[in-house]
Amino acid sequence: MQQLKTPSVQQLNDFIKTMTGKNRPINILLIEDNPGDVRLTQEAFREGKISVNLSVVMDGVEAINYLKKQAPYQDSVTPDLILLDLNLPKKDGREVLEEIKTDDDLKRIPVVVLTTSNSEQDILRSYSLHANCYINKPVDFDHFFDVIKKIEDFWLSIAILPTMIK
Repeated sequence: MQQLKTPSVQQLNDFIKTMTGKNRPINILLIEDNPGDVRLTQEAFREGKISVNLSVVMDGVEAINYLKKQAPYQDSVTPDLILLDLNLPKKDGREVLEEIKTDDDLKRIPVVVLTTSNSEQDILRSYSLHANCYINKPVDFDHFFDVIKKIEDFWLSIAILPTMIK
C-alpha cells in the first residue's frame, strides 16, 4: 500500500495559486470577543503551513458590518472562511450565522462555529442554520492550538473553498 506524503508549504501554496489563479493568502474572518482566544488563534495560524490573512472582529454587529462592507469596513476583503464564536456581545453568534446563511452574497462562505458551548441545542441549531462545522473550543492551551492546526489542515489544505474556484 502506498503511503501518502504530507505536502510541503511550497506545494500547498502552489496548489492555492493554481486553484485561485492568484498567489495570495487565505482570508479568514475570526469573530471572537475573547482577546486571549484571538491571540492564540493568531499565533497558531502564524506557525501554520499556509499563508493566512486573519481579520478579527469582536462582536456580532461588527461582524455583519465587516461582511457587508459597511462603515468602517468598506474596504474589507470577503473572507474565504469564517471562524465564529456563538456567545458574542451586541449580536449573538447564532443571529450572525443566520444572517450569513440567508444572504445570497455571503451564504457560500464556509462558517466554522468555534465555541465553548457544548449544548446539544446550540449544536443542532447551528447545523439547522447551515453551519459547515461545529467545534467545541478547548480551554487548554495545547488542545486549542491543536484544534486550530486541524482547522488549517482540513479547511485550508484538503477542502476546496468556494473562493478557490476560478
